[in-house]
Amino acid sequence: MTGSYWLDLLIGVVAALLLAWLALVVALVVVCPRGGLLREALRILPDTLRLIRRLAADRSLPRGVRIRLWLVLAYLASPLDLIPDFIPLIGYADDAIIITAVLRSVVRTAGGAAVHAHWQGTDDGFAALARLTGLPTS
Repeated sequence: MTGSYWLDLLIGVVAALLLAWLALVVALVVVCPRGGLLREALRILPDTLRLIRRLAADRSLPRGVRIRLWLVLAYLASPLDLIPDFIPLIGYADDAIIITAVLRSVVRTAGGAAVHAHWQGTDDGFAALARLTGLPTS
């Protein structure tokens, strides 16, 4: 392209990273909860983080579930985000969407009883969590 191997390599790497970032953002939009569910997800975020930490430490859950939970905790602790947190309104949306997607997979694998046993928030918060993850409320 440019005649310089290193410049072509740099352009290719930057283009691949931008394409990968765009693909991840599109995936987040597809998984995004509809309606007021995203607002509810942001409201219960502190209780949900405690839930994730407690579930990740529960040795009775399958190893794959615990690994997913530890990975989501590492992502949340990381200063690198798909959408930077300082952007108003949508800055924390990627965190809420990723947590929702991981918790949906945890509910499918580990079951609702484990999630309910580790929930320390309010009943209204658990009802919101149930709507987000497809967990039966009864």
